[in-house]
Amino acid sequence: MSTNKIITCLAVDDEPPALDVVTRYISAIPQLHLAGACANAVQALAMLQQQPIDLLFLDIQMPQILGTQFLRTLKNPPKVIFTTAYRKFAVEGFELDAVDYLLKPITFQRFLKAVNKVMDLPVQDTPPLLPTKNNSPEFINIRADRKMLKIAIDDIIYIESLRDYCKIVTPSKKIITRQPISSIESSLPADSFIRIHRSYLVSIRKIESYTAEFVEIAQQELPIGRMYRLSLLSALS
Repeated sequence: MSTNKIITCLAVDDEPPALDVVTRYISAIPQLHLAGACANAVQALAMLQQQPIDLLFLDIQMPQILGTQFLRTLKNPPKVIFTTAYRKFAVEGFELDAVDYLLKPITFQRFLKAVNKVMDLPVQDTPPLLPTKNNSPEFINIRADRKMLKIAIDDIIYIESLRDYCKIVTPSKKIITRQPISSIESSLPADSFIRIHRSYLVSIRKIESYTAEFVEIAQQELPIGRMYRLSLLSALS
């Protein structure tokens, strides 16, 4: 693939924390565009039928059907990078012509190496992908109250997941939308927002204080999930 082309990606994983990691990594790379994040093969198939996908980040160990089995059902599959916590699937993954095989927990450095394989970069002629975006969006569009709302990213204090809905908190209002938090997260600058809990995504610069257990933001104490604690404290320090 040419490095000038934007690669449209689809992430599939039934574990929300793992899906969040992959979507955040995708959002940090300028040449990648996240078309969607799916929790299972049924959702992924619908997305693949709706639009062209260049690169599939596909978890292997999923309920109902394995990622490898799902890939075999596709007539013209996109390029795929498998993600899994189990090494035993590696051989089958490469038999399916996978670009790479990422073992969880996935580091950004290892993720970047896998993506560079997709880009097929010449070693000397082309620099590696940069995990930054020069032109971050100023607004996001959210559907709420039967209309599209334009929300300034700088106004967002935090986002709370409410099962099938999300609450977006700004200084002037709270917006409820039927959209998964991972989808909204993929639209936000990765260097400005951080996941502190399965249910909370916060603006880093709006955090007023923090401990190992919670962050204080907009006079609210929001809990820090155990699996997010290390990355959060590292970012804040």
